[in-house]
Amino acid sequence: MDSSFKTQCVPDFKILTKDQIKEIHFATLKVLETTGVRVMDKEGLEILSGAGCRVKNDSIVQIPGWLVEECIHSAPSLVSVYNRKGQYAMQLTGSKAYFGLGTDLHNTYDLESGEMRPSQLQDVVNAARIADYFEEIDFVASMALPHDVPTNLSYIEQFRAQVENSVKPIFFTAAGTEDLSIIFEMATEVVGGEDQLTEKPFLIHYAEPTSPLTHSPGAVKKLFLCADKRIPICYTPGILTGGTGPVTVAGSLVTGNAEALSGVVLHQLRAKGAPIISGFGPCRLDMLTGTCLYECTEYRLGISAVADLYHYYEIPIWGTAGMSDAHCLDQQAGTEAAISLLMAGLNGSNLIHDVGYLGQGLIGSPAAIVMCAEIISYVKHFIRGFNISTDFMGVEAIHEVGPGGSFLTHEHTTKFFRQEQWQPMFRNRKDISTWKSEGSKTYREVVTKKALEILDTYEPEPLPDHVLNALGGIIKKAQEALADKHLAA
Repeated sequence: MDSSFKTQCVPDFKILTKDQIKEIHFATLKVLETTGVRVMDKEGLEILSGAGCRVKNDSIVQIPGWLVEECIHSAPSLVSVYNRKGQYAMQLTGSKAYFGLGTDLHNTYDLESGEMRPSQLQDVVNAARIADYFEEIDFVASMALPHDVPTNLSYIEQFRAQVENSVKPIFFTAAGTEDLSIIFEMATEVVGGEDQLTEKPFLIHYAEPTSPLTHSPGAVKKLFLCADKRIPICYTPGILTGGTGPVTVAGSLVTGNAEALSGVVLHQLRAKGAPIISGFGPCRLDMLTGTCLYECTEYRLGISAVADLYHYYEIPIWGTAGMSDAHCLDQQAGTEAAISLLMAGLNGSNLIHDVGYLGQGLIGSPAAIVMCAEIISYVKHFIRGFNISTDFMGVEAIHEVGPGGSFLTHEHTTKFFRQEQWQPMFRNRKDISTWKSEGSKTYREVVTKKALEILDTYEPEPLPDHVLNALGGIIKKAQEALADKHLAA
Protein backbone atom coordinates (compact mmCIF):
# COMPACT_ATOMS: atom_id res chain seq x y z
CA MET A 1 0.00 0.00 0.00
CA ASP A 2 1.19 3.51 -0.84
CA SER A 3 2.68 5.01 2.37
CA SER A 4 0.99 8.33 1.53
CA PHE A 5 -2.46 6.71 1.65
CA LYS A 6 -4.55 8.01 4.54
CA THR A 7 -7.43 6.01 5.94
CA GLN A 8 -9.19 8.99 7.55
CA CYS A 9 -11.13 11.18 5.12
CA VAL A 10 -11.78 14.66 6.56
CA PRO A 11 -13.48 17.72 5.05
CA ASP A 12 -11.04 20.31 3.70
CA PHE A 13 -12.45 23.83 3.50
CA LYS A 14 -10.53 26.93 2.44
CA ILE A 15 -11.44 30.38 1.13
CA LEU A 16 -8.01 31.73 0.17
CA THR A 17 -5.24 30.27 -1.95
CA LYS A 18 -1.63 30.72 -0.82
CA ASP A 19 -1.12 33.45 -3.43
CA GLN A 20 -4.23 35.28 -2.21
CA ILE A 21 -3.02 35.02 1.39
CA LYS A 22 0.27 36.62 0.35
CA GLU A 23 -1.55 39.46 -1.43
CA ILE A 24 -3.53 40.25 1.72
CA HIS A 25 -0.40 39.93 3.85
CA PHE A 26 1.61 42.33 1.65
CA ALA A 27 -1.30 44.81 1.61
CA THR A 28 -1.38 44.60 5.42
CA LEU A 29 2.34 45.29 5.66
CA LYS A 30 1.91 48.33 3.41
CA VAL A 31 -0.79 49.72 5.71
CA LEU A 32 1.38 49.14 8.79
CA GLU A 33 4.47 50.69 7.18
CA THR A 34 2.77 53.77 5.65
CA THR A 35 -0.53 54.49 7.43
CA GLY A 36 0.49 52.97 10.74
CA VAL A 37 -1.56 52.47 13.89
CA ARG A 38 -2.36 54.76 16.81
CA VAL A 39 -0.86 53.55 20.11
CA MET A 40 -2.21 55.52 23.08
CA ASP A 41 0.19 54.18 25.69
CA LYS A 42 3.57 55.69 26.55
CA GLU A 43 5.25 52.38 27.38
CA GLY A 44 3.92 50.84 24.17
CA LEU A 45 5.28 53.73 22.13
CA GLU A 46 8.70 53.40 23.77
CA ILE A 47 8.87 49.67 23.08
CA LEU A 48 7.90 50.12 19.43
CA SER A 49 10.26 53.02 18.90
CA GLY A 50 13.10 51.08 20.46
CA ALA A 51 12.43 48.16 18.11
CA GLY A 52 12.83 50.27 14.98
CA CYS A 53 9.35 51.74 14.40
CA ARG A 54 8.82 55.37 13.41
CA VAL A 55 6.55 57.41 15.73
CA LYS A 56 4.74 60.39 14.18
CA ASN A 57 2.51 63.01 15.79
CA ASP A 58 3.17 61.53 19.25
CA SER A 59 1.01 58.41 18.78
CA ILE A 60 0.98 57.16 15.16
CA VAL A 61 3.39 54.26 14.76
CA GLN A 62 4.66 53.00 11.41
CA ILE A 63 5.81 49.39 11.78
CA PRO A 64 8.33 47.97 9.28
CA GLY A 65 7.39 44.72 7.58
CA TRP A 66 10.47 42.85 8.77
CA LEU A 67 9.48 43.51 12.40
CA VAL A 68 5.93 42.29 11.80
CA GLU A 69 7.21 39.06 10.29
CA GLU A 70 9.77 38.62 13.05
CA CYS A 71 7.02 38.88 15.68
CA ILE A 72 4.76 36.51 13.75
CA HIS A 73 7.54 33.93 13.92
CA SER A 74 8.19 34.48 17.63
CA ALA A 75 4.52 34.01 18.58
CA PRO A 76 3.94 30.37 19.61
CA SER A 77 2.07 28.16 17.16
CA LEU A 78 0.68 26.13 20.07
CA VAL A 79 -1.10 27.50 23.13
CA SER A 80 -1.89 24.79 25.67
CA VAL A 81 -4.77 25.42 28.07
CA TYR A 82 -5.73 23.34 31.10
CA ASN A 83 -8.73 23.07 33.39
CA ARG A 84 -8.68 24.34 36.96
CA LYS A 85 -7.53 20.87 38.16
CA GLY A 86 -4.38 21.06 36.02
CA GLN A 87 -5.65 18.56 33.46
CA TYR A 88 -4.96 19.10 29.77
CA ALA A 89 -8.06 20.61 28.14
CA MET A 90 -7.30 22.44 24.86
CA GLN A 91 -4.46 22.39 22.34
CA LEU A 92 -4.90 25.60 20.36
CA THR A 93 -2.96 24.90 17.19
CA GLY A 94 -3.43 23.94 13.56
CA SER A 95 -7.08 23.30 12.71
CA LYS A 96 -8.15 21.93 16.09
CA ALA A 97 -11.53 23.46 16.94
CA TYR A 98 -12.79 24.13 20.47
CA PHE A 99 -16.18 25.64 21.26
CA GLY A 100 -17.30 27.73 24.21
CA LEU A 101 -19.44 30.54 25.56
CA GLY A 102 -19.16 34.30 25.08
CA THR A 103 -19.05 37.19 27.53
CA ASP A 104 -20.94 40.19 28.87
CA LEU A 105 -24.50 40.12 27.53
CA HIS A 106 -26.77 42.84 28.90
CA ASN A 107 -29.99 40.80 28.71
CA THR A 108 -30.88 37.19 29.46
CA TYR A 109 -33.94 35.04 28.82
CA ASP A 110 -35.32 33.77 32.13
CA LEU A 111 -35.89 30.02 31.89
CA GLU A 112 -38.82 30.00 34.30
CA SER A 113 -40.85 32.92 32.93
CA GLY A 114 -39.59 32.88 29.35
CA GLU A 115 -39.21 36.65 29.55
CA MET A 116 -36.15 38.70 28.60
CA ARG A 117 -34.76 40.76 31.51
CA PRO A 118 -31.52 42.52 32.56
CA SER A 119 -28.75 39.99 33.24
CA GLN A 120 -27.90 39.00 36.81
CA LEU A 121 -24.97 37.28 38.49
CA GLN A 122 -27.04 34.10 38.77
CA ASP A 123 -27.08 34.00 34.97
CA VAL A 124 -23.27 33.68 35.01
CA VAL A 125 -23.64 30.79 37.46
CA ASN A 126 -26.31 29.13 35.33
CA ALA A 127 -24.31 29.42 32.11
CA ALA A 128 -21.20 27.97 33.76
CA ARG A 129 -23.13 25.01 35.17
CA ILE A 130 -24.86 24.21 31.88
CA ALA A 131 -21.56 24.47 29.96
CA ASP A 132 -19.82 22.32 32.56
CA TYR A 133 -22.52 19.64 32.11
CA PHE A 134 -22.00 19.22 28.36
CA GLU A 135 -18.77 17.58 27.22
CA GLU A 136 -19.37 19.15 23.80
CA ILE A 137 -18.63 22.61 25.23
CA ASP A 138 -14.90 23.03 25.80
CA PHE A 139 -14.64 26.27 27.77
CA VAL A 140 -16.83 28.65 29.73
CA ALA A 141 -17.33 32.42 29.71
CA SER A 142 -19.61 34.74 31.64
CA MET A 143 -22.41 35.10 29.04
CA ALA A 144 -24.01 37.74 31.28
CA LEU A 145 -22.97 41.24 32.31
CA PRO A 146 -24.75 41.30 35.70
CA HIS A 147 -26.74 44.38 36.62
CA ASP A 148 -27.02 43.35 40.29
CA VAL A 149 -23.27 43.69 40.99
CA PRO A 150 -21.34 46.95 41.51
CA THR A 151 -19.68 47.95 38.25
CA ASN A 152 -16.19 48.04 39.75
CA LEU A 153 -16.54 44.43 40.94
CA SER A 154 -18.45 43.03 37.98
CA TYR A 155 -15.67 41.13 36.22
CA ILE A 156 -14.23 39.87 39.51
CA GLU A 157 -17.59 38.46 40.61
CA GLN A 158 -18.12 36.97 37.15
CA PHE A 159 -14.81 35.14 37.40
CA ARG A 160 -15.63 33.78 40.87
CA ALA A 161 -19.03 32.56 39.64
CA GLN A 162 -17.39 30.72 36.74
CA VAL A 163 -14.51 29.13 38.64
CA GLU A 164 -16.87 27.94 41.39
CA ASN A 165 -19.32 26.35 38.93
CA SER A 166 -17.13 24.74 36.28
CA VAL A 167 -13.80 22.95 36.10
CA LYS A 168 -13.37 23.94 32.44
CA PRO A 169 -11.02 26.63 31.08
CA ILE A 170 -12.34 30.18 31.51
CA PHE A 171 -12.46 32.79 28.75
CA PHE A 172 -12.88 36.09 30.59
CA THR A 173 -12.90 39.86 30.33
CA ALA A 174 -11.73 42.66 32.64
CA ALA A 175 -12.12 46.43 32.68
CA GLY A 176 -8.48 47.25 33.31
CA THR A 177 -5.28 46.08 34.95
CA GLU A 178 -6.74 46.68 38.44
CA ASP A 179 -9.40 43.99 38.24
CA LEU A 180 -7.32 41.86 35.86
CA SER A 181 -4.59 41.65 38.53
CA ILE A 182 -7.17 40.62 41.13
CA ILE A 183 -8.50 37.90 38.82
CA PHE A 184 -4.94 36.61 38.36
CA GLU A 185 -4.57 36.54 42.15
CA MET A 186 -7.78 34.50 42.41
CA ALA A 187 -6.61 32.10 39.71
CA THR A 188 -3.31 31.67 41.55
CA GLU A 189 -5.19 30.60 44.69
CA VAL A 190 -7.19 28.07 42.70
CA VAL A 191 -4.11 26.28 41.32
CA GLY A 192 -1.83 26.79 44.32
CA GLY A 193 0.76 29.28 43.10
CA GLU A 194 2.00 31.61 40.34
CA ASP A 195 4.37 29.02 38.89
CA GLN A 196 1.54 26.50 38.63
CA LEU A 197 -0.67 29.06 36.88
CA THR A 198 2.06 29.94 34.37
CA GLU A 199 2.88 26.28 33.74
CA LYS A 200 -0.74 25.16 33.38
CA PRO A 201 -2.98 28.18 32.68
CA PHE A 202 -6.71 27.51 32.88
CA LEU A 203 -7.81 30.98 31.81
CA ILE A 204 -7.63 33.14 28.68
CA HIS A 205 -8.11 36.89 28.85
CA TYR A 206 -10.09 38.57 26.07
CA ALA A 207 -9.22 42.14 25.04
CA GLU A 208 -9.56 44.21 21.89
CA PRO A 209 -7.89 47.11 20.09
CA THR A 210 -10.26 49.83 18.89
CA SER A 211 -11.13 49.89 15.22
CA PRO A 212 -9.94 51.45 13.09
CA LEU A 213 -6.21 51.00 13.77
CA THR A 214 -6.08 52.13 17.41
CA HIS A 215 -4.69 50.55 20.56
CA SER A 216 -6.20 52.22 23.63
CA PRO A 217 -4.21 52.73 26.85
CA GLY A 218 -6.26 50.15 28.73
CA ALA A 219 -5.99 47.53 25.99
CA VAL A 220 -2.18 47.88 25.77
CA LYS A 221 -1.75 47.70 29.54
CA LYS A 222 -3.81 44.49 29.72
CA LEU A 223 -1.88 43.08 26.76
CA PHE A 224 1.41 43.76 28.55
CA LEU A 225 0.22 42.37 31.90
CA CYS A 226 -0.77 39.08 30.28
CA ALA A 227 2.54 38.95 28.39
CA ASP A 228 4.52 39.57 31.59
CA LYS A 229 2.68 36.81 33.44
CA ARG A 230 2.70 34.45 30.44
CA ILE A 231 -1.08 34.08 30.67
CA PRO A 232 -2.78 33.46 27.30
CA ILE A 233 -4.53 36.49 25.85
CA CYS A 234 -6.97 36.61 22.96
CA TYR A 235 -6.33 40.06 21.48
CA THR A 236 -8.66 40.43 18.51
CA PRO A 237 -10.23 43.41 16.72
CA GLY A 238 -13.96 43.61 16.12
CA ILE A 239 -14.37 45.53 12.88
CA LEU A 240 -17.73 46.88 11.75
CA THR A 241 -17.57 46.78 7.96
CA GLY A 242 -18.85 50.01 6.48
CA GLY A 243 -18.45 51.72 9.87
CA THR A 244 -15.09 51.20 11.57
CA GLY A 245 -13.64 49.36 8.58
CA PRO A 246 -14.05 49.23 4.79
CA VAL A 247 -17.39 47.90 3.57
CA THR A 248 -15.74 45.30 1.32
CA VAL A 249 -14.72 41.90 2.68
CA ALA A 250 -11.22 42.35 1.21
CA GLY A 251 -10.78 45.81 2.71
CA SER A 252 -11.96 44.66 6.13
CA LEU A 253 -9.46 41.80 5.98
CA VAL A 254 -6.56 44.19 5.41
CA THR A 255 -7.66 46.64 8.11
CA GLY A 256 -8.44 43.95 10.68
CA ASN A 257 -5.21 42.15 9.93
CA ALA A 258 -3.21 45.36 10.45
CA GLU A 259 -4.89 45.82 13.84
CA ALA A 260 -4.38 42.19 14.88
CA LEU A 261 -0.77 41.91 13.72
CA SER A 262 0.21 45.21 15.34
CA GLY A 263 -1.18 43.72 18.56
CA VAL A 264 1.01 40.66 18.03
CA VAL A 265 4.01 42.97 17.56
CA LEU A 266 3.32 44.85 20.81
CA HIS A 267 2.80 41.58 22.70
CA GLN A 268 5.87 39.80 21.37
CA LEU A 269 8.16 42.80 21.83
CA ARG A 270 7.05 42.88 25.45
CA ALA A 271 7.63 39.15 26.03
CA LYS A 272 8.95 37.08 23.15
CA GLY A 273 7.20 33.71 22.94
CA ALA A 274 4.36 34.65 25.32
CA PRO A 275 1.08 32.90 24.42
CA ILE A 276 -1.36 34.84 22.25
CA ILE A 277 -4.48 33.95 20.25
CA SER A 278 -5.08 36.29 17.32
CA GLY A 279 -7.37 36.80 14.32
CA PHE A 280 -10.35 39.13 14.07
CA GLY A 281 -14.04 39.33 13.27
CA PRO A 282 -15.29 41.56 10.41
CA CYS A 283 -18.90 42.10 11.53
CA ARG A 284 -21.24 43.93 9.16
CA LEU A 285 -22.93 47.28 9.69
CA ASP A 286 -26.32 46.75 8.07
CA MET A 287 -26.96 49.72 5.79
CA LEU A 288 -30.72 49.24 5.97
CA THR A 289 -31.24 48.97 9.75
CA GLY A 290 -28.02 50.46 11.18
CA THR A 291 -27.49 47.36 13.34
CA CYS A 292 -24.37 45.26 13.84
CA LEU A 293 -24.99 41.86 12.27
CA TYR A 294 -23.45 38.94 14.12
CA GLU A 295 -24.52 36.34 11.59
CA CYS A 296 -24.49 37.03 7.87
CA THR A 297 -22.89 35.69 4.70
CA GLU A 298 -20.16 38.34 4.51
CA TYR A 299 -19.11 37.73 8.12
CA ARG A 300 -18.81 33.98 7.55
CA LEU A 301 -16.76 34.55 4.38
CA GLY A 302 -14.53 37.05 6.15
CA ILE A 303 -13.89 35.06 9.30
CA SER A 304 -13.17 31.92 7.25
CA ALA A 305 -10.61 33.90 5.28
CA VAL A 306 -9.12 35.08 8.60
CA ALA A 307 -8.70 31.43 9.57
CA ASP A 308 -6.79 30.81 6.34
CA LEU A 309 -4.53 33.78 7.08
CA TYR A 310 -3.67 32.71 10.61
CA HIS A 311 -3.14 29.09 9.63
CA TYR A 312 -0.56 30.52 7.24
CA TYR A 313 0.97 32.55 10.08
CA GLU A 314 0.77 29.50 12.38
CA ILE A 315 -0.74 31.57 15.17
CA PRO A 316 -3.73 30.17 17.11
CA ILE A 317 -6.99 31.65 15.86
CA TRP A 318 -10.00 33.15 17.60
CA GLY A 319 -13.44 32.68 16.05
CA THR A 320 -17.15 33.01 16.71
CA ALA A 321 -20.10 30.68 16.18
CA GLY A 322 -23.33 29.45 17.71
CA MET A 323 -24.97 32.85 17.70
CA SER A 324 -27.86 34.54 15.93
CA ASP A 325 -29.28 37.96 15.15
CA ALA A 326 -32.72 36.61 16.16
CA HIS A 327 -34.10 38.11 19.37
CA CYS A 328 -35.53 34.82 20.63
CA LEU A 329 -34.88 31.09 20.31
CA ASP A 330 -36.75 30.46 17.07
CA GLN A 331 -36.18 28.94 13.63
CA GLN A 332 -33.86 31.81 12.64
CA ALA A 333 -31.76 31.24 15.76
CA GLY A 334 -31.45 27.53 15.07
CA THR A 335 -30.57 28.05 11.42
CA GLU A 336 -27.93 30.71 12.06
CA ALA A 337 -26.38 28.89 15.01
CA ALA A 338 -26.06 25.67 13.01
CA ILE A 339 -24.56 27.32 9.92
CA SER A 340 -22.04 29.31 11.95
CA LEU A 341 -20.94 26.33 14.07
CA LEU A 342 -20.45 24.12 11.02
CA MET A 343 -18.51 26.83 9.17
CA ALA A 344 -16.29 27.51 12.20
CA GLY A 345 -15.55 23.81 12.58
CA LEU A 346 -14.73 23.49 8.89
CA ASN A 347 -12.47 26.56 8.69
CA GLY A 348 -10.40 25.30 11.62
CA SER A 349 -10.66 28.24 14.00
CA ASN A 350 -9.20 27.17 17.34
CA LEU A 351 -10.97 29.18 20.05
CA ILE A 352 -14.59 29.50 18.93
CA HIS A 353 -16.73 31.53 21.31
CA ASP A 354 -20.20 33.17 21.57
CA VAL A 355 -22.12 29.89 21.75
CA GLY A 356 -25.67 30.74 22.85
CA TYR A 357 -25.68 34.42 21.80
CA LEU A 358 -28.92 35.93 20.52
CA GLY A 359 -30.00 39.45 19.53
CA GLN A 360 -26.83 40.65 17.76
CA GLY A 361 -24.66 39.95 20.79
CA LEU A 362 -26.98 41.52 23.37
CA ILE A 363 -29.08 38.61 24.68
CA GLY A 364 -28.14 35.38 26.43
CA SER A 365 -30.25 32.23 26.47
CA PRO A 366 -29.49 29.17 28.63
CA ALA A 367 -31.73 27.11 26.35
CA ALA A 368 -29.68 28.26 23.33
CA ILE A 369 -26.55 26.89 25.04
CA VAL A 370 -28.28 23.50 25.27
CA MET A 371 -29.29 23.69 21.60
CA CYS A 372 -25.75 24.61 20.54
CA ALA A 373 -24.25 21.75 22.57
CA GLU A 374 -26.16 19.33 20.37
CA ILE A 375 -25.17 21.17 17.18
CA ILE A 376 -21.51 21.13 18.29
CA SER A 377 -21.77 17.37 18.80
CA TYR A 378 -23.02 17.08 15.21
CA VAL A 379 -20.24 19.37 13.91
CA LYS A 380 -17.47 17.50 15.74
CA HIS A 381 -18.74 14.23 14.29
CA PHE A 382 -18.84 15.77 10.80
CA ILE A 383 -15.39 17.37 10.80
CA ARG A 384 -13.71 14.19 12.05
CA GLY A 385 -14.68 12.63 8.70
CA PHE A 386 -14.79 8.88 8.14
CA ASN A 387 -12.42 5.94 7.91
CA ILE A 388 -11.80 4.01 4.69
CA SER A 389 -9.47 1.33 6.05
CA THR A 390 -10.08 -2.28 5.04
CA ASP A 391 -12.19 -3.09 8.12
CA PHE A 392 -14.43 -0.07 7.59
CA MET A 393 -14.94 -0.71 3.86
CA GLY A 394 -16.19 -4.17 4.84
CA VAL A 395 -15.63 -5.99 1.56
CA GLU A 396 -15.72 -9.32 3.39
CA ALA A 397 -19.00 -8.45 5.07
CA ILE A 398 -20.48 -7.37 1.73
CA HIS A 399 -19.45 -10.72 0.26
CA GLU A 400 -20.90 -12.69 3.20
CA VAL A 401 -24.26 -10.88 3.09
CA GLY A 402 -24.42 -10.95 -0.71
CA PRO A 403 -27.20 -9.81 -3.05
CA GLY A 404 -30.61 -9.61 -1.35
CA GLY A 405 -29.24 -10.17 2.16
CA SER A 406 -29.40 -8.05 5.30
CA PHE A 407 -26.63 -6.32 7.22
CA LEU A 408 -28.80 -5.76 10.29
CA THR A 409 -27.59 -8.83 12.20
CA HIS A 410 -24.09 -9.02 10.72
CA GLU A 411 -21.17 -8.56 13.12
CA HIS A 412 -19.80 -5.74 10.95
CA THR A 413 -22.87 -3.67 11.86
CA THR A 414 -22.59 -4.60 15.54
CA LYS A 415 -18.92 -3.66 15.57
CA PHE A 416 -19.16 -0.24 13.92
CA PHE A 417 -22.63 1.29 14.19
CA ARG A 418 -22.05 3.12 17.49
CA GLN A 419 -18.94 4.95 16.30
CA GLU A 420 -20.18 5.55 12.76
CA GLN A 421 -23.68 6.85 13.47
CA TRP A 422 -24.17 10.17 15.22
CA GLN A 423 -27.07 10.22 17.67
CA PRO A 424 -28.81 13.44 18.73
CA MET A 425 -29.61 14.30 22.33
CA PHE A 426 -32.75 16.38 21.79
CA ARG A 427 -33.84 16.36 18.14
CA ASN A 428 -36.94 14.40 17.23
CA ARG A 429 -36.42 11.13 15.39
CA LYS A 430 -39.55 9.41 16.69
CA ASP A 431 -42.50 8.51 14.51
CA ILE A 432 -45.39 10.95 14.36
CA SER A 433 -47.74 9.01 16.65
CA THR A 434 -45.10 8.70 19.38
CA TRP A 435 -44.29 12.41 19.10
CA LYS A 436 -47.96 13.28 19.47
CA SER A 437 -48.47 10.92 22.39
CA GLU A 438 -45.56 12.58 24.23
CA GLY A 439 -47.12 16.05 23.94
CA SER A 440 -46.04 17.25 20.46
CA LYS A 441 -43.22 19.25 22.05
CA THR A 442 -41.27 21.76 19.99
CA TYR A 443 -37.49 21.73 19.98
CA ARG A 444 -37.46 24.99 21.96
CA GLU A 445 -39.59 23.35 24.66
CA VAL A 446 -37.28 20.32 24.78
CA VAL A 447 -34.04 22.29 25.21
CA THR A 448 -35.64 24.67 27.71
CA LYS A 449 -36.78 21.71 29.81
CA LYS A 450 -33.27 20.23 29.63
CA ALA A 451 -31.69 23.51 30.77
CA LEU A 452 -34.03 23.63 33.77
CA GLU A 453 -33.30 19.99 34.56
CA ILE A 454 -29.53 20.59 34.53
CA LEU A 455 -29.81 23.56 36.87
CA ASP A 456 -32.09 21.56 39.17
CA THR A 457 -30.05 18.35 39.36
CA TYR A 458 -26.46 18.85 38.16
CA GLU A 459 -23.79 19.67 40.72
CA PRO A 460 -20.40 20.79 39.35
CA GLU A 461 -17.29 19.65 41.15
CA PRO A 462 -16.79 22.09 44.04
CA LEU A 463 -13.63 23.95 44.90
CA PRO A 464 -11.96 22.99 48.19
CA ASP A 465 -13.13 24.98 51.21
CA HIS A 466 -9.75 26.63 51.72
CA VAL A 467 -9.82 27.94 48.13
CA LEU A 468 -13.37 29.24 48.53
CA ASN A 469 -12.31 31.03 51.70
CA ALA A 470 -9.26 32.52 49.96
CA LEU A 471 -11.39 33.78 47.07
CA GLY A 472 -13.79 35.36 49.52
CA GLY A 473 -10.90 37.14 51.22
CA ILE A 474 -9.53 38.44 47.92
CA ILE A 475 -12.92 39.83 46.93
CA LYS A 476 -13.36 41.47 50.32
CA LYS A 477 -10.03 43.25 49.83
CA ALA A 478 -11.06 44.18 46.30
CA GLN A 479 -14.26 45.75 47.59
CA GLU A 480 -12.18 48.05 49.80
CA ALA A 481 -9.48 48.75 47.21
CA LEU A 482 -11.89 49.49 44.37
CA ALA A 483 -14.54 51.29 46.43
CA ASP A 484 -16.05 54.15 44.41
CA LYS A 485 -13.46 53.56 41.69
CA HIS A 486 -14.66 53.56 38.11
CA LEU A 487 -12.88 50.96 35.99
CA ALA A 488 -12.76 51.45 32.24
CA ALA A 489 -10.73 49.84 29.50
